[in-house]
Amino acid sequence: MPVALLALAISAFGIGTTEFVMMGLLPDVAGDLGTTVPTAGHLVSAYALGVVLGAPLLTALGSRVPRKRMLLLLMVLFTVGNLASALAPGYGWLLAGRVLAGLPHGAFFGVGAVVAARLVRPDRQARAVATMFLGLTVANILGVPAATLLGQHLGWRATFLVVAGIGLAAVAALARLVPDLPLDDHRGLGRELRALRRPQVLLGLLTAVFGFAGVFAVYSYLASMTTEVMGFGTSAVTLVLALFGLGMTAGALAAGPLTDRAPRATLYGSLAALALALAAFRFTVHVPWLALVTVVVLGAVGFMTTTPLQMLVMEKAKDAPTLASASNHSAFNLANAGGAWAGGAAVAAGWGWTSPALVGSALAAAGLAIAVTAGLLDRAGGRPGASQVVARGAGEPVRTPVPSSPASGS
Repeated sequence: MPVALLALAISAFGIGTTEFVMMGLLPDVAGDLGTTVPTAGHLVSAYALGVVLGAPLLTALGSRVPRKRMLLLLMVLFTVGNLASALAPGYGWLLAGRVLAGLPHGAFFGVGAVVAARLVRPDRQARAVATMFLGLTVANILGVPAATLLGQHLGWRATFLVVAGIGLAAVAALARLVPDLPLDDHRGLGRELRALRRPQVLLGLLTAVFGFAGVFAVYSYLASMTTEVMGFGTSAVTLVLALFGLGMTAGALAAGPLTDRAPRATLYGSLAALALALAAFRFTVHVPWLALVTVVVLGAVGFMTTTPLQMLVMEKAKDAPTLASASNHSAFNLANAGGAWAGGAAVAAGWGWTSPALVGSALAAAGLAIAVTAGLLDRAGGRPGASQVVARGAGEPVRTPVPSSPASGS
């Protein structure tokens, strides 16, 4: 794999750390700023709001900016957002800093996925994209626990200063390792917007919203399940979250080669496995060792959905994949918010701490139904196979046919 993928992975590590670390710092932030934990919880939503708004907006504004320069600008904005968070004099300023830090998230992964795919042969594009996402999963194993521990001992502001430092390191790595990639002659905002309106692209985004919501219906309340249902102490929460992160990493490693071989089959299989694992978690959560095993499985099959979704959306957007790719991350963050809301509503209704697992299973099943519908539309359209469509250089995009299989649906 090209060394440039390391720069993308470092960037993803920083983004993943700042996205999830706030969940572990809420009590410290609330105590320091004189607010309540539920109010401080809006800082998590503020970041997600930044992602949802920034992904299409910044991608559209940068539609004619060379991709390496765009990646650098987005990472600079990410660094500034985290620095602003560290120096925020009050809650309102911290809220604004979190929105600012979230703005480049989706656009970076959208542009980064296109760049990663262009750096390798067509038959290894999904593996290249998965390598970039590996930084995001490693953040959940190492970055988030370490940053949380740092914030608890040196103050939450130290956490965001360190993340800003990671951002600067990522800027240096991108500048040094990522090659200059010329814009395609036919590329433009109008073409990107038209690609985004294609039914198959919209179905892909809808699959992400529902399917990935199943993951966050449980992940958002995993800490409470650990102490209230599994019977562990609060000190075990970090371990359980790290196990989930290990599962995510395993899923990311498996998703790349599987998606290169059969994107539809990988998506169908991961969503079906997610729905079943979530339903099983409703019962295994009561047996501590089984609960821990299921947590790893949930992380693996949940994150295994991301690479095939990313590649299929890019494929359906054909020669204008960047905006669709970035919008996919808006969809994932809508899934984060929607899954957390649905799981919380079940708990608030008095259904118990295990109810988010069943809610998540239903959401994953809905995502699978949407994905299958998209696959059937592909078959009805008489498409003989999926194609690699990420443009390479300034000429026409390379479209290397991938042999279809009965399970691939494309």
